[in-house]
Amino acid sequence: MSATETREVQAVAKWVHTSPRKARLVVEHIRGRSVPEARTVLAFTQRAAAREIEKVLRSAVANAEANHNLVGDDLVVSAAFVDEGPVMKRWRARARGRAARIRKPTCHITVRLTPLERAPEPAPPPAEEPKAEEPKPKKKAAPKRKPTTKKKTEEAEA
Repeated sequence: MSATETREVQAVAKWVHTSPRKARLVVEHIRGRSVPEARTVLAFTQRAAAREIEKVLRSAVANAEANHNLVGDDLVVSAAFVDEGPVMKRWRARARGRAARIRKPTCHITVRLTPLERAPEPAPPPAEEPKAEEPKPKKKAAPKRKPTTKKKTEEAEA
């Protein structure tokens, strides 16, 4: 593997019984976040699709740790998207012998993780030898102003 090539780990859940539109609303919240942050966001999201997306995220982290020897907390959600799956069509009886179509959509959820690009930490500055303390120069006192009297200010105004 070359130095420029980055490892990318993914997990896919297919035929999830939720609308792709509803799942996309949740996926937008985790895209570009670190794994611990994405887990927190999904844990506090009240939509039902969040549970399914959390499962896919956990699977992707497990794939990274088991197959690529990566640390799960040092990963970032580089891509997360939802594709449409097949739509199951059912019928419901209505009045006067008619039928109404019921559409049960499914979706395919994909989560891709990449290692977090961290800048190398700067080396600590070299330790300097302690110098002998020099006496600090005394600050010069500001020149004192002469207090103005009321008479002088009244004369200046006139």
